[in-house]
Amino acid sequence: MNKIVFLQPNSTVVPTEARDYPEWHLGRERYALWYIEVDDPVLISYLTKLREQFSDLLYQSNQRQFHITLFVAGFWVEQATQSDDFSRVQLNQQLERLKKLKLESFQLQIGGLNSFESALFLKVDDSAGVLDKIRKTLLQTSQEVAALSYCPHITLGLYREAVGSDHVLERMAEIEDIRYSLNVSKLTFGFYQSHVLQGALFSQTQIELGNAQCN
Repeated sequence: MNKIVFLQPNSTVVPTEARDYPEWHLGRERYALWYIEVDDPVLISYLTKLREQFSDLLYQSNQRQFHITLFVAGFWVEQATQSDDFSRVQLNQQLERLKKLKLESFQLQIGGLNSFESALFLKVDDSAGVLDKIRKTLLQTSQEVAALSYCPHITLGLYREAVGSDHVLERMAEIEDIRYSLNVSKLTFGFYQSHVLQGALFSQTQIELGNAQCN
């Protein structure tokens, strides 16, 4: 598993190149993942304001809804033929295992601003280990694509230019940390269109927590 690299002083952010990346998607249209929707209006308002404060540094336009990635499934296809494909059979297996967990709704603590080399994000604290439990269940039936050591977070945006990290870190230090509890009552499996950079997420199916019924 690859290690996540956080932004370090005396370096440069890694910008996102605005192009189609055909060597990645190979013509496949839907890139799938399990995620938690951020649907709390107060938190969305705060995240939107933060994104606006750093808009001069971040790739535009960003249509992707705020979310917490749980598991990167891969290219969603009827039948997997490539190593980074994810099939309907695999999804059904994961749905069955998640429903058997009988998870109750839970809370996550949203914390301070931080940055990877390529993206600005808000930290998410999973001190109760619920996200880890969910991920272990998903990993029983499918390997995660391009797996990194897991760091739950809410992405604010990708960097658009190779700006000096010290400038970014100084601006981040001016932002006061928040402590906000996000109530999680459902898990979502969905996808985004692979040829649309920072395109919207489309929900495909959800598991409601508490009674764990699949919609």
